[in-house]
Amino acid sequence: MRRDQKGFTLIELLVAITLVSAIATGMLFAMRTSLTTLDKVDSRLISNRRVISVNQILSREISGAMPVTGICGNTPHVPVFNGTGQTLLLVSSYSLTEASRGDPRILQLQVLPSPNGGMMLIVNESLYTGPASTQPFCLEHSVLPAQPTPDSFVLADRLEYALFAYEEYNPQNPAQQQWLPMWNKPDLPSAVRVDMLPLNASGASLPLLPITVPIHVTRQVMFPYADQ
Repeated sequence: MRRDQKGFTLIELLVAITLVSAIATGMLFAMRTSLTTLDKVDSRLISNRRVISVNQILSREISGAMPVTGICGNTPHVPVFNGTGQTLLLVSSYSLTEASRGDPRILQLQVLPSPNGGMMLIVNESLYTGPASTQPFCLEHSVLPAQPTPDSFVLADRLEYALFAYEEYNPQNPAQQQWLPMWNKPDLPSAVRVDMLPLNASGASLPLLPITVPIHVTRQVMFPYADQ
C-alpha cells in the first residue's frame, strides 16, 4: 500500500521565504519613510512654535514696560528704560519665570555671539523690589551689558543679526515719528522695534519677522506720584 505524501518541496519553501522577505522589506522601507517624514514635520512645527513664542514673549515683555526710576551708581532717580541697538534694560510687569503678569521684573535683553554660530538674543530676569534693586545693572547713566548665565533664557539663536530701535513720540506732530538707534531719554518711547534675521533662513519655516511693540504709557517717568 502506498500513501500519498503531502507537504512542501524545497523550491516552494524558498519561493515563500523570498516573497515574505520582499514584503517585509517593502513594509520596513515604507515605515522608515513615514517616520522620516513625521520627524521632519514635527521639527518644522517645533521651529514654527518657537518663532511664535519668541514674538509673543518679546511683545509681552516690552509692552509691559513700567515708568519707574532706579539708582545707577551714585545717581538716584534714573529712568529705568535704556537701550542701544544690542542692549535693552527695562522694568516690566510681565514675568517670564512665572509665565504670567506677576511681580515687576528687571529685564536685560542682550544680543551676543552664539556658540552655535551667528548671534543669539538672551534675556536675564531679576525681581524689581525698588530703585536700589537696579544698581547691579547700570553704572551712572551707562547700562552694563548682560552676561549669559545658567538662568538666562535664549529667546532666539543662530541669527544673522538682531537690532533694537526706539520710536520717539512727537506731541506737536504725531504723524511724524522717528526711529532712534538708542534710547537714553527721561520718558519711555512710544514703541520698540526688534529686527531679527535667521542665519540660515528656510522657506518651509516661519520667518522671524520684525516686531513693533507699542508702549501705552501715559504717565511721565520723572513725574512723581501724588503720594511721593
